Amino acid sequence: MIQQTQISPAKRTWYERKLLALLSGMNKGQLVITMPDGEQITIGDTRDGIMAAMNISDSRFFEKCILYGDIGFGEAYTEGYWNTPDITGVIKWVLLNLSNAPSVSGSSVKAGAQNILKLLNRIRHVARGNSTTGAKKNIAEHYDLNNDFFKLFLDPTMTYSCALFMKNSMSLQEAQLNKYESLCRSLKLKPGDHVLEIGSGWGENAVYMAKKYGCRVTSITISEEQLKLANEKVASQGLGGLVEVKMADYRNITGKFDKIVSIEMLEAVGHRFLRSYFKKCHELLKPDGILALQVITCPDSRYDSLRRSVDWIQKHIFPGSLLPSVAALNAAVNHTGDMTLISLKEMGTHYVETLKLWRKQFNEKVNEVRKLGFDEKFIRKWNYYLSYCEAAFAMRNIFVMQLIYSRPNNTGI
Repeated sequence: MIQQTQISPAKRTWYERKLLALLSGMNKGQLVITMPDGEQITIGDTRDGIMAAMNISDSRFFEKCILYGDIGFGEAYTEGYWNTPDITGVIKWVLLNLSNAPSVSGSSVKAGAQNILKLLNRIRHVARGNSTTGAKKNIAEHYDLNNDFFKLFLDPTMTYSCALFMKNSMSLQEAQLNKYESLCRSLKLKPGDHVLEIGSGWGENAVYMAKKYGCRVTSITISEEQLKLANEKVASQGLGGLVEVKMADYRNITGKFDKIVSIEMLEAVGHRFLRSYFKKCHELLKPDGILALQVITCPDSRYDSLRRSVDWIQKHIFPGSLLPSVAALNAAVNHTGDMTLISLKEMGTHYVETLKLWRKQFNEKVNEVRKLGFDEKFIRKWNYYLSYCEAAFAMRNIFVMQLIYSRPNNTGI
């Protein structure tokens, strides 16, 4: 349902008419749009509880959306073609209407010819696959931006993954350490365990495992910037005898490990290499070992659709990435060995809070972001990215899981 004031349909461009026609089917919740000429259009109503507003200042917004769907919608925000007092609210409204949104990645509604140029984005995404050389390049594009940049909005542990808040009074730093503790307990860590960490981040988890549990940790990364800071952290804690952080791809690791842990790294593996990933974990893990994963996932029902499409995050934030589903993970595990899923914990609401705090810190430090050489488009892109993710977790369109795998007859778990 669309309600309009001062309607002048004859003066609207083809792109405007086309997009408004598409939006007319997205009638859950309410979106109030202010057009470039000041006209106000209200879509839907307030019965579903979500209300959002956006101000379109440049008519190129409509062309972007028609030609590139949800990717164009995000790019139009980065370009400054539209604004809103609440990016998260607008994206929540879009997600609420996903089943009726033919231009949005993951929708069950087929997009028409107006979305044909999205094929170019798909071709580009496929070309950025996660071979050993491609993965390093893809990771560098995001994680090697600048360590000083990430320090501006992450907590003092420099943890860039979902925290686990046990109470409202917890600080972000406390919640991040609580997340590490949760994984350590699931791994049944004990002194002398040799742990492989696939994806070092900035080294906090490796330091935590060694310092608290007396484990020997081999932590691998393919990010130059993360390697540098992680090694500095290990040295400053005097843990060089227990922790080795090195530049390596998981496919090239040999040996046997008591435990394997990987925190929000699997999203960078991609569908093509899921089986290879778990085959390698199976080879590296001792018979009574435990594998602990923290991974962002998509709904099982949307996985096949999402792996054949490309969204704004994949194009502009995490090239080569794909959110797996739990079913896809388990299928890959079952195909490559005898490990089985022992436990699963979903933490999506905790990511909503984590992302809110990151975005708050980012915007409080935005002048320092500029001093590092990042322009207004970059700032808008990151605000959109953090809001996009927050909305997706809040609306239960994506999830974050802690999954624990082991083999039959492991009675110690």
